[in-house]
Amino acid sequence: MTNTRTAHRKILLINGHPDPHPDRLCSALATAYGEGAQAAGHQVRRIEVGGLSLPPITSQADFLGPVTPEVEDIQAAVREADHLVMIYPLWLGAPPAVFKAFLEQVFRYGLALAAPGEAKGVKGLLGGRSARVVVTMGMPGFIFRLVFFAHGLKCVSRGLLWISGVRPVREMALGPAESPSPARRLRWIARMRRLGAAAA
Repeated sequence: MTNTRTAHRKILLINGHPDPHPDRLCSALATAYGEGAQAAGHQVRRIEVGGLSLPPITSQADFLGPVTPEVEDIQAAVREADHLVMIYPLWLGAPPAVFKAFLEQVFRYGLALAAPGEAKGVKGLLGGRSARVVVTMGMPGFIFRLVFFAHGLKCVSRGLLWISGVRPVREMALGPAESPSPARRLRWIARMRRLGAAAA
């Protein structure tokens, strides 16, 4: 894995929207981030969650069982990366079920956390990496944070990444995103392109 202090980084860019159509805001944000990163010399691998066919985890035995070759490949990409970017919409106050299934399939014991009994307490295995989590929503971002305490964002940024040893984990809440004005959409796109160039 590349040291996070080097100029050029290995970025794993995950579009968590169930619909991978390029016209979707999440897809456009991911594209802008990737373009900015590649233009600055960073390596980018992009995963479209909506293009995968990963079933939900339905039992502890399922979670602890062997992974498919598809999941194994994604886990290898996580290990190879030194910066993770996750972009997804807020649906009913939480990540979409398809994206949640992706996280459950990929971030199992041995990748994100040491299995029970293998370490004292909780041991994250993804140290040395940073991350950015971007969530889009129908409400204004400040309402999401003040009224709903950003639960649909924190469950990923802290409940998954932070506890797995990722530092820092930066967050971004964009809304209202149902029908943003062209100017607002362009501002968001431009911001993502700048963040990609900085691998931040």
